[in-house]
Amino acid sequence: MSQSRAAIVGLAGTTLDPEEVALFRATPPLGIILFARNIADPAQVRGLTASIRDLLGEATPILVDQEGGRVARLRPPHWPEFPPAARFEALPPEAARANAALHGMICREAGFDVVCAPVLDLRLDGAHAVIGDRAFSEDPEEVARQGLAWAEGLQQAGCIPVVKHVPGHGRAMVDSHFDLPRVTAPREMLAEDCGPFAALANLAGWAMTAHIVYEALDPTLPATLSPLVIGQVIRRAIGFPGILVSDDLCMAALRGAPGELARQAIEAGCDLVLHCNGVLADTAAALEGCPVLTEEAAARLAETRARVLAARSPLDAAALLALRDAQLSAAA
Repeated sequence: MSQSRAAIVGLAGTTLDPEEVALFRATPPLGIILFARNIADPAQVRGLTASIRDLLGEATPILVDQEGGRVARLRPPHWPEFPPAARFEALPPEAARANAALHGMICREAGFDVVCAPVLDLRLDGAHAVIGDRAFSEDPEEVARQGLAWAEGLQQAGCIPVVKHVPGHGRAMVDSHFDLPRVTAPREMLAEDCGPFAALANLAGWAMTAHIVYEALDPTLPATLSPLVIGQVIRRAIGFPGILVSDDLCMAALRGAPGELARQAIEAGCDLVLHCNGVLADTAAALEGCPVLTEEAAARLAETRARVLAARSPLDAAALLALRDAQLSAAA
């Protein structure tokens, strides 16, 4: 792990390509993230995740976006359909905890140990629909309540949750996949957005940054690349002590060469960067420019992994499903 680059990268297809194997042997990433293009069926995914760990090591983090609703990589017909986070608003937190534990069980079975969820952004009227029903609520306290239950459920299943998108994507008027959002809200409003992240700061092992310029915090740089936002807001005001990973550096909100963006994000205070497009030349450039994992980040990773393993508990999938569905039906 000490020689791994501080990066989580994507793959091109449903198996490790020989060129990817050669690249990862020469400049190993810390971990891998899989998308729909990498997923065919349960046996294939288990084989792919096993081959990744054979190559990079048994402790290699393998990530997946599995929120439910629009954002889910494990889908029917091989995996169950899950409702979006908004369906759990105002329900007892046991429903969200059970739903997240079910997510975690299928992710662990497939070989994933890090799940990019829950979304702790606020669902605000007039904002871009990229968040929408991925968020629990417009109320920061409700987001924190349900987000906490969601993180607990994932941990009970043995998965590390990644809260996102710190310090808050809910006010963005454009989609950061395609353009750079600029949020003009004053600090007082931004403090509300930070509330759920602060509530989960000591439980969530990982957090993902937002590619957004918050003019009241840093009028020049997006949070992912801003030492001001990371140092003064995410680390100090929110008090997040865990692994901070960038959102995908391939998104159009950021401009620049992959290696340079990776270097800037790490220098700004991210522990890890995400580079997801799976294009070999881009991945090679990102890994070449990305520093190796720091000792501090390695310690955070080890602490988080130990804490999640300690939180893992026996789960009854049928009972969890019955509990969740009873709560959803009662609210319908």
